[in-house]
Amino acid sequence: MISLNEDGGTAASRVDELTASVFADGGWLCTALGLEHRPEQERMALAVAASIAGDSSLLCEAGTGVGKSLAYLVPGIIHAVDTHRQFLVSTHTKTLQEQIRDKDLQNCRRLFAAVPELAAYRNFTSAVLMGKGNYLCTTRLKRALIEKEELFPTTEHAQLARIARWAEQTETGLLADFGEKVTPELWEEVSADSDACSSKFCSSDVCFYQRAKKLRDSANLVIVNHSLLFTLMAVQAAQEKSPARGILRLDDFLVLDEAHTVPEIATEHLGLALTSAGLRRQLHALYNPRRKKGLFVRHKDTGGQRSVEIAVEQADHFFATIAERIPPGASLQRWREADAVAHLLEAPLNSVVARLDALRTSLPPEDVAHVEVETKQRRLSAYRDAIKSWLALAREGDVHWAEMADRRRELVVSLRSAPLDVSAELRRRLFSRDTACILTSATLATGTSIEPFRHRVGAHGVEVLIEKSPFDYDRNMRVYLAGDVPEPSASAEGKLSLDAITDYVRYCTLKVRGGSLVLFTSYRDLLTVSARLENDYREAGRECLVQTAGVSRSDLAERLRAAGNAVLFGTESFWTGIDIPGSALSQVIITRLPFEPPNHPVAQARAEWVASEGGNPFAQITLPEALGKFRQGIGRLIRSKSDRGVITILDARVLTKAYGREFVASLPTEHFERMTRANRDSVFRPFI
Repeated sequence: MISLNEDGGTAASRVDELTASVFADGGWLCTALGLEHRPEQERMALAVAASIAGDSSLLCEAGTGVGKSLAYLVPGIIHAVDTHRQFLVSTHTKTLQEQIRDKDLQNCRRLFAAVPELAAYRNFTSAVLMGKGNYLCTTRLKRALIEKEELFPTTEHAQLARIARWAEQTETGLLADFGEKVTPELWEEVSADSDACSSKFCSSDVCFYQRAKKLRDSANLVIVNHSLLFTLMAVQAAQEKSPARGILRLDDFLVLDEAHTVPEIATEHLGLALTSAGLRRQLHALYNPRRKKGLFVRHKDTGGQRSVEIAVEQADHFFATIAERIPPGASLQRWREADAVAHLLEAPLNSVVARLDALRTSLPPEDVAHVEVETKQRRLSAYRDAIKSWLALAREGDVHWAEMADRRRELVVSLRSAPLDVSAELRRRLFSRDTACILTSATLATGTSIEPFRHRVGAHGVEVLIEKSPFDYDRNMRVYLAGDVPEPSASAEGKLSLDAITDYVRYCTLKVRGGSLVLFTSYRDLLTVSARLENDYREAGRECLVQTAGVSRSDLAERLRAAGNAVLFGTESFWTGIDIPGSALSQVIITRLPFEPPNHPVAQARAEWVASEGGNPFAQITLPEALGKFRQGIGRLIRSKSDRGVITILDARVLTKAYGREFVASLPTEHFERMTRANRDSVFRPFI
């Protein structure tokens, strides 16, 4: 699959010329697929083709309706086939990944099949790759079935048997396709996320991950998500196996769609994150004192079992000590003092690691059991070293903090760190690889400037293209700004503000016949307002959908789409990535401008860092990030040329604060109406 292109000039010329013929007014996209010509799409496609052909990078903001997926898929596939170089496409959301796989690639195949000049590309190959932990490994499943008595409690045997039956029927082996929730402990023993799932022990004829990996290795186009992309890049960096030229493999090239999320994803993956629950699960896989199951039971190692018991006891004590440092009523605490808590786990974990090492050396190297033990030894060592690093604040340039949360009636403590600035690392991993790297999204710029985003991702000197949406927002969107909602600080605990928001949400959602998406920045506020209005919607025959723990985001979006007139209360993840054209989403209500909480350790530390350099944290960090998220939220409404709808903003700061003008300027239409509860009956007139 991988080869350096020796006649790069010919291939480069071909992608430029063919792309021009596909996207021209009256070109093959119009004649073969009957799609309308979009000048914005044509300009983007030509810029992408030039970037790919020249192995240069590009930042491209393409507004909703430009058709950016085809604009990068067509030239990317042409170039991949011509040069035998692999084309990577990375997305943030599963929704876009599925759209590319199920719709956009099918349109590409139809185009290539219908145009004789494009016939050479009609049989291009593609693959979607998920992380190893998503796949079932039949080799590990077979071993787990044989040793189920030592590994799992009797209550889990029935589910293990169902997984075995499913393995004989499924085509993907993906956990998401299984159809029921699997306990993490059980899935960890049968998933491909182990060194035991390798070409040495697993055949692509029967192992789902090895099959997916084989398809990926030979495909012209590979679709991944940002999280997996950064995970794979991190593994390469740790193993010093990065290709001399390319992102993941020699001579590949990359498009990152939904690229506005790249700084956050990179920050998360370049940092450190471990939880008390994760460590406990690793230890219990070796020996669960309550269930009397685990790897040390399988190998009849009583010394190993005792070492795990001690480690579990010390882990509970250690994480309880961390939790005591978090102030009452708070969920997190920044960590500023090195070695403020003793590493109570170092000796117990060393003992367990030593027992694993002894067990490993007693097993034949060619035995899969040897590799299973080696994997568990490596992971437990990583936990031990990460805890030591976190306590010592050893990651220079990182901010460190601890979090605490109740999950399934279990107190979970997390140790976290994150880099304050990811720009240098992103420049090294994305823009200094001697290959094309294209970042695109509907919202990269803040206001009229893309400089804040360029700075955050280290894209200095990278070419920029901004194409606005072709939709007629002035005709199809109405915007209402409520000027009488008090700021939360204006009353004790924001009670007056929440009362006003509740009243407006009730009024506006019941005035709009189609569906509404109500976006919050506070999960507590979301729960309060939705609980107050649930009966109103029930009486009106409207479904009330609430984003709560354990409820799938995609399921909620599908229910909103199907209902036609439901009201969905969402926070954080619903500001981006949800795509519901038509009347099922006729109104987006923004309850608060999406400023990040200033007390989060990362935001706090970044603000301190910018201030120490003589900068303005609000102007350089807080405001640009809020504007980007605001544009994403607004962008949920108009998803097709025929869509019509209402934007309602319940934050008076857009009218009363100087920075409010920037939010108003970020709206896709210049026309808006001010309203208050006193005049809204005459002002608020949504489409009927």
